[in-house]
Amino acid sequence: MPLNEGPRQPGERRLSVNPFYGPANPVGDMAEAPPTHRLPDQPIAPATAHQLVRDELMLDGNARLNLATFVTTWMEPEAGVLMAECRDKNMIDKDEYPRTAELERRCVAMLADLWHAPDPAAAVGCSTTGSSEACMLAGMALKRRWTRRNADRYPGTRPNLVMGVNVQVCWEKFCNFWEVEARLVPMEGERFHLDPQAAAELCDENTIGVVGILGSTFDGSYEPVAELCAALDAVQERTGLDIPVHVDGASGAMVAPFLDEDLVWDFRLPRVASINTSGHKYGLVYPGVGWALWRDAEALPEELVFRVNYLGGDMPTFALNFSRPGAQVVAQYYTFLRLGRDGYRAVQQAARDVATGMAGRIEALGDFRLLTRGDELPVFAFTTAPDVTAYDVFDVSRRLRESGWLVPAYTFPANREDLSVLRVVCRNGFSADLAELLTQDLERLLPELRRQQRPLTRDKGVATGFHH
Repeated sequence: MPLNEGPRQPGERRLSVNPFYGPANPVGDMAEAPPTHRLPDQPIAPATAHQLVRDELMLDGNARLNLATFVTTWMEPEAGVLMAECRDKNMIDKDEYPRTAELERRCVAMLADLWHAPDPAAAVGCSTTGSSEACMLAGMALKRRWTRRNADRYPGTRPNLVMGVNVQVCWEKFCNFWEVEARLVPMEGERFHLDPQAAAELCDENTIGVVGILGSTFDGSYEPVAELCAALDAVQERTGLDIPVHVDGASGAMVAPFLDEDLVWDFRLPRVASINTSGHKYGLVYPGVGWALWRDAEALPEELVFRVNYLGGDMPTFALNFSRPGAQVVAQYYTFLRLGRDGYRAVQQAARDVATGMAGRIEALGDFRLLTRGDELPVFAFTTAPDVTAYDVFDVSRRLRESGWLVPAYTFPANREDLSVLRVVCRNGFSADLAELLTQDLERLLPELRRQQRPLTRDKGVATGFHH
């Protein structure tokens, strides 16, 4: 979470309390208005506290209109009821909440089967607070396996992890926190993700693994995991180095199994040691829940696993986080039961249809060039056409915000810093009707944008609240 530096201005500001908020003594409640950055001296009525917080939250954006986030913003009311009933259950207390623990085990088994683990019963995995924690766990397992193989050289030798420059920031954090060198494959031309051969060339005896992204957050494209594994097979034939692959399927691991069944990216590839996904993205669950799975017990070093008593037996646990509610895990199991394979396929196909249809309509406007079309992840990125000089993508993002739409504009990383794009994430709940309204609002803005003499954005670094 972001670090908070506290109030920027000296002095103390107090919240303004409407007289009608006080149920018994309006004047008294006004006089006892609580401060904003200091714990109040006295309690206030629950209705007053509720309304004060609710009033401030009105200034947040509408989550359903947030086209920047991959996170689920709508679930069925029944799922909400289940989550409310389970929010007081601590997920870490396996012995006290054995049925919640059992639902977690079932979800792991279902994902192992979905991702073609050689023996789903032998696959090991766990729930996490999200894909960031899952990636940290996967990275820890890769590093520990490497250190065991290189005990005669470590810690004198620094290990490295190879990945595309398009990886989510959690991988940069992992390398920083666990003292691993990040070797990044840059973007080149119209290739916006990892190149398998370039990744293989960065590998050496100190490489703990290579990360493949099934669904880049920059543009929604899948990285070629099978080609990556083939390139690493060639490395092993040439050098003897057996380098494992982790698939960061934060989004794509809950899309490809249903819409791209012939795409081989998962445990069908022997080199894939582990996979993660976000249950709270295309897993269709409110945040935060993620999943990390290893193809077998050998892929997850035993010394990383802690064991707790579970119904008089042995329950292995692997997590960075400790206490967290069981609600999201229960909601994931509910969603698996509720939808099944056919239901997930229908939901994800609907999202892809919205994405591809909207991308086509935006391209037809003539002012924009598509980088991707939403035909992998239901996500597409686009930039202004070469002949558009009156405005830029940051102007478009800012003007759409006036209508409530949150569409991120951002600049690509090294080697393509010249490219600034808009990105639209189509999730369950973002319907074809909403997509049509967004397209109409964009079309309505274009005449005004075309009349500008030049783009109005001076500092692209602060032009949008979205930072990749």
